[in-house]
Amino acid sequence: MTKKQAAGRAKVGITPEQVVDAAFAVLDRGGVAKLSTRAIATELGVSMNTVMWHIRTKDRLLDAMSDALLGKVELDGLPEQWDEQAAELLARLRRVMLAHRDGALLVTGTFPAEPRTLAFTDRLLTALLRGCPTRRTAAWTAWNLFYFTVGLVQEEQAPPSGERDSLREDLDTERFPGLASTLEDFLSVDFEERFRFGIAQLLRSAATTPAPEH
Repeated sequence: MTKKQAAGRAKVGITPEQVVDAAFAVLDRGGVAKLSTRAIATELGVSMNTVMWHIRTKDRLLDAMSDALLGKVELDGLPEQWDEQAAELLARLRRVMLAHRDGALLVTGTFPAEPRTLAFTDRLLTALLRGCPTRRTAAWTAWNLFYFTVGLVQEEQAPPSGERDSLREDLDTERFPGLASTLEDFLSVDFEERFRFGIAQLLRSAATTPAPEH
């Protein structure tokens, strides 16, 4: 850090890490909808300009928060088998997102090229490269696993809407017989089992189905 940078930091009196921590406190109370510079400034007891000096933009704040979340995923103590390693990494990511209100919504749409996010990605790809038939398969499978995990957690964290009950009551079983015959499983809120099944399904396919090469 240069002397100028140190002086600037001393002037504002807080660190970027404190801003991110305060942002998580705001997130856990009110969700992404309540995440604002004003709310973070109030949490820290500083001015909005002080917060903006650190985060610059809302997008940069979300990137920093997402990277901090990925940094909480423990990368050591994994199983030996490549597929078990990958599954465990995604399970740990799921738990980290579930630990914060709107954790999956926070991660959605962000992929900061920051050390903690890259470390998680590298660890996942290292496992997949051991079991996938090609490098492209490993790369694309990493994205499939990530999107599946984030999407399912986002569904799990969504507030109850009553749509499941409405579908049960109003579904035209003659018009939609396939849906009617699987309705309870389709509407299952057993997210843990759905997660384990989906990850295992993706990994089995990844081991035997190479991505197309052009």
